[in-house]
Amino acid sequence: MSAPESTSPQSDSSPDSPTSESIALEIPAQLAGRRFDQALAELLPQYSRSRLSTWIRAGQATLAGKPARPRDLVSGGEAVRLEAEVEPELRFAAQDIPLDVLHRDRDVLVVNKPPGLVVHPGAGNPGGTLQNALLSLDPELARVPRAGIVHRLDKDTSGALVIARTLAAHTKLVAMLAERDVHRRYVALVQGALIAGGSVRAAIGRHARDRLKMAVREDGRESVTHYRVRERFRAHTLLQVELETGRTHQIRVHLAHIRHGIVGDPMYGSGLKLPKGAGAALVEGLRAFRRQALHAELLQFAHPRSGREISVEAPMPPDYAALVELLRADAADASRRA
Repeated sequence: MSAPESTSPQSDSSPDSPTSESIALEIPAQLAGRRFDQALAELLPQYSRSRLSTWIRAGQATLAGKPARPRDLVSGGEAVRLEAEVEPELRFAAQDIPLDVLHRDRDVLVVNKPPGLVVHPGAGNPGGTLQNALLSLDPELARVPRAGIVHRLDKDTSGALVIARTLAAHTKLVAMLAERDVHRRYVALVQGALIAGGSVRAAIGRHARDRLKMAVREDGRESVTHYRVRERFRAHTLLQVELETGRTHQIRVHLAHIRHGIVGDPMYGSGLKLPKGAGAALVEGLRAFRRQALHAELLQFAHPRSGREISVEAPMPPDYAALVELLRADAADASRRA
């Protein structure tokens, strides 16, 4: 797939003015047979599918140089041109929510998202989100789609997120994500003592009955997760996880699929499991940890302007670090007793 190219200049108008977005890209072969709006939503995740459909119907997004309908099927290889006005994000209020900024320059930010913080406002979360916090941190982000957010983490997953501060950086980062040129490394605490690392290659799609969940399905989309053992405890393992693809809930689904669900995961976990003879402190710590123990610890990418490598590590949140320390203490105590 050819990377999306942006020719839109950075506007000198105020942040509450619309900006022009001009993107050229090519439909990759693996999206052949998909609807035009679905393919665009895959290639331009910074925009909602409803917004893309509106642009298609208005003729602002063309396929192979011609107007198309959202439901038209793509064959792969077609040129797409998007010429649209992007409304600013000020309909979402700026809110003074503290953020841990790990890297900042004129083009990008990298923040360490805490657990419990939703990334985008929505029906159930109209405020108090990362997007609201970003608009307060940098009001100029109102000029950039979704306040510069180009990828996301689940509400209760913590860690490093890159934010584009300009339209040019936004377009470049979206292209790098589509081409899998952004490296992300996670740390997951899972049930069970794994002996060695490995890979999970299992297609993921929407769960057949629960539309809020994802599941391993034969008719799903290709999904590949690599993991290796970082630290082994008596009944748990700390894994280093890297993604070859980026599907919704991918790490959580894949680790549950191999019967090593993430500790505390309320959706895909297998419930509380305690080491034999665990002390009161560890029992209390495991029972109290009621979110998935998943943290995006490393983010590496080429700077969208200079091309130099940016590598940022996000420290583990205190509750996660404390739980790991309890497991270490339990393992050390068991070793002394042996």
